[in-house]
Amino acid sequence: MLKNYYTVKKEGNDQIIIQKSRFIGYIKRVKSEEEAQIFIQEIKKKHHDANHNCSAYIIGENDQIQKANDDGEPTGTAGVPMLEVLKKQHLKDTAVVVTRYFGGIKLGAGGLIRAYGSTTSQAIKTTGIVKRQLMKGFSITVDYSLLGKLENVLRNSDHLLETINYLESVEFIVFVKDDQDDAFQGWMVDLTNDQAGIKRIESKYIEIDVTSTDKM
Repeated sequence: MLKNYYTVKKEGNDQIIIQKSRFIGYIKRVKSEEEAQIFIQEIKKKHHDANHNCSAYIIGENDQIQKANDDGEPTGTAGVPMLEVLKKQHLKDTAVVVTRYFGGIKLGAGGLIRAYGSTTSQAIKTTGIVKRQLMKGFSITVDYSLLGKLENVLRNSDHLLETINYLESVEFIVFVKDDQDDAFQGWMVDLTNDQAGIKRIESKYIEIDVTSTDKM
């Protein structure tokens, strides 16, 4: 599993007008090529009266699935520019569809490339990007006398305090960065004078909102 990667938030869209043509960009996070194709068909059905519904997607840890479709626009003027935007933004598991309603003015090859690329970028910006960070999970169990101290320290740390379960003892569910797990366990031992029950739980991806500039 990747330690971290970038993708879009669940789903979003935006539109721009260029030379009287309306370009509507739809973005969605997808886990498989099948899911990407379903998304594309949904947009095509929604905009069955449009002149074009061009698409692109990039899927897999190593970007092993990459597809682009011009849907009737001149070859290389729509799908590929859209795919290039996804790659430039370092996005994974992302599908995009740009719907075009022709406004009567031809844009030429260069104009189409810019239009489809710009619409994709705008849709991504509106939808938002997240960094999915793989973090290791811990269950920390302590006596209620340590509740206030531990909660305060954890909430003011770089670690993610996800849940507090008020059981016979207090259980803190905490996620830490992949390379900080040993240091975290030592920290817990020191903070609680070795009075904490420390148990590893399943790792998972935590999503952190970012902007394009955060990744540069």
